[in-house]
Amino acid sequence: MLHIITLLGLAVLLPASLSAGPLFDGHLHYNATHAAHYSPQQIIEKLACNGIRHAVVSGMPASHTASLYRQAPARIVPLLGVYRSPDDKIAWPKDASLPARIEAALNTGIWRGIGELHIFASDRHSPVFRRIIELAAQHRLPVQIHGDPAVIDTVYDIAASQAVIWAHAGTFPYPDLVADYLQRYPALTVDLSVRDERIAPNGEISDDWYELFVRFPDRFIVGVDTYSLARWQDFDAAVATVRHWLAQLPDAVARLLAHDNAAALFGITEKSMQPDAMKLPGPEHNCS
Repeated sequence: MLHIITLLGLAVLLPASLSAGPLFDGHLHYNATHAAHYSPQQIIEKLACNGIRHAVVSGMPASHTASLYRQAPARIVPLLGVYRSPDDKIAWPKDASLPARIEAALNTGIWRGIGELHIFASDRHSPVFRRIIELAAQHRLPVQIHGDPAVIDTVYDIAASQAVIWAHAGTFPYPDLVADYLQRYPALTVDLSVRDERIAPNGEISDDWYELFVRFPDRFIVGVDTYSLARWQDFDAAVATVRHWLAQLPDAVARLLAHDNAAALFGITEKSMQPDAMKLPGPEHNCS
């Protein structure tokens, strides 16, 4: 059975298993600017409508993520965002007070990871960064990192078995480089958010990415990355884009990328899911 979706104004046929199946979005943000336009209930409805069974969410400030988590604890996987304002996105590696704030927040017990941390090679030896990685290892929490390959090397110098989600397939998202790092670091997971055009130019998955996913089917997760208000406004189309290229993979590989890899990373099983997180829209549902 095939379902029809609209992608960039074109009718596209997808296998029913992927067009209506569950997704686990591994990279979302719910910031103050988003909260001013969308209530937590509206965000949850948007996720459910698009078949997002679970979503990894961070926010600036972190209180917005907490409010979203309280709205739907079965669906939201909250990451502790460390930025209080946009200035922190650049300044945080030099903020000596940050590790203590993170440690206090982690002791509340609701957070399932730390991030997104934007950090590049020049800051990789920051004592603040080192302490955050030590805290993540102590609490056995994944860290979502937006950074250079050298940053990933530094993480594994600090904590050899640390779970890392490498946002956007890194700052140099080349399949050969990604493959090299997946071979080096068994605890590394690659997040593919906002790399759709690289993965599938003009909607068709490229041979090198296809081969990479088939070679390492259990090491990738997908996501939309709502880095701006416009991404929430265009969320339905962004999800459709992800589903479109996923449907071009072997079914077993697509299911791992779409949902199961992220579920395994965060220890979510079918038995642990509450009924509201299991619900998916029917093919007749209109998200608009």
